[in-house]
Amino acid sequence: MFGYYLKLGLLSLRRNPVLSGLMILAVATGIGACMVVITVNYVMSSNPIPHKSDQLYYVQLDSWGADGEPEEFEPPDQVTYTDAMNLMKADRAFRQVASNRTGLVLEPETEGELPFLVDARSTHADFFPMFDLPFLYGSGWDDSADNNAEQVVVLSKAMNERVFGGEDSTGRRVILNGMNFRVLGVTDDWHPVPKFYDVTNGAFNDPEDLYIPFSVAIENQLPRNGNTNCWKPADGNDFNAFLNSECVWIQFWAELRDENEKAEYMSFLNAYVEEQKLLERFPRPLNNRLSNVMEWMEIEEVVEEDARVMLWMSGLFLVVCLLNTIGLLLAKFLARAGDIGLRRALGATRSTLFAQYMTESGLIGVAGGILGLGFAWLGLRGIDVLYGEFIQDMTSMDLVMVTTAIGLAIVSALLAAVYPTWRACNITPASQLKTQ
Repeated sequence: MFGYYLKLGLLSLRRNPVLSGLMILAVATGIGACMVVITVNYVMSSNPIPHKSDQLYYVQLDSWGADGEPEEFEPPDQVTYTDAMNLMKADRAFRQVASNRTGLVLEPETEGELPFLVDARSTHADFFPMFDLPFLYGSGWDDSADNNAEQVVVLSKAMNERVFGGEDSTGRRVILNGMNFRVLGVTDDWHPVPKFYDVTNGAFNDPEDLYIPFSVAIENQLPRNGNTNCWKPADGNDFNAFLNSECVWIQFWAELRDENEKAEYMSFLNAYVEEQKLLERFPRPLNNRLSNVMEWMEIEEVVEEDARVMLWMSGLFLVVCLLNTIGLLLAKFLARAGDIGLRRALGATRSTLFAQYMTESGLIGVAGGILGLGFAWLGLRGIDVLYGEFIQDMTSMDLVMVTTAIGLAIVSALLAAVYPTWRACNITPASQLKTQ
């Protein structure tokens, strides 16, 4: 019977193409607008590393002064150099990484090509296995490179193509800020969205162009491109005074494989802070935090309130479009009152008619969903043109979003059809037969 209802539905849609087109357009417009906002919210709130997001923990230590910050109970979103180095030396996690964003000047080998600025990250050896960076050539460095401040570098695929034409560059040299660095590896395409490992400096920025040991950045006093916050001034104006200050500027992650490791690490953090209190640091009450990837993105409000408001507004716009669809369906079904009365007189039941017209409405939903995908694609391309620099990798629809669009369109059309179909199925056959 379903195939028969499909045939009747297609015939009905072709019988009145203008009215059918208006209904499909109404559904498509609502779905298109809704899916643009849903897609952006979906990407913003997606899990960037689902297979281990519950094992990666962002470390917060409440090193603020007693009267330093207005957020009375919130620890800073980064750690000081002193704390980062102490935690690294303690080596109490399965893997641990202190890192920050920097900018370096790269001098190309090609004669005549001008030096250019690259976005870089100073980090530790565990960064690559902890965050599962894929490698096209070579690998990351080991702990000895961190300990000895070796001038080694890992390039991104895009940077390797720009500097070395995409060939295997392991073992070759690049000049960064006038220093010779040996290439150890080249990462393959890697674009976590959001950029969870450093949401403080831009949750939707591209990953860095290259990676160098953190110790090299410190030894050579390389610049910092990330956020820096201080609750009191440093005791001096030189670099060492800054390193020993209470300024927070480093992101610290720990990989803890189960709840036992997490509990042990939290106990270690608490003991560490109590130890630091004896040195007249950490004047506030104990308030250490360990947040996994998804918890940390929620704390940092990666999905902003404006995006949630836009989601509600798009839903309301879809409702308005469906109200128009309800009116058009009601007009169409009631215009066929004579046919409905005749079929009822010949023995058709209300349930039979209801199934037929709901099937026809489902076809409208399918067509509206397909057209709505086109509208959504145009909307996302428009956003990409206007704001592409700020929302990288957020304007693409994957299979989940395509399926969601079609499903939402069908459900919306069926909901819109309930009242018109109910009215049509309750037409009295006798009143219609008298006019025939």
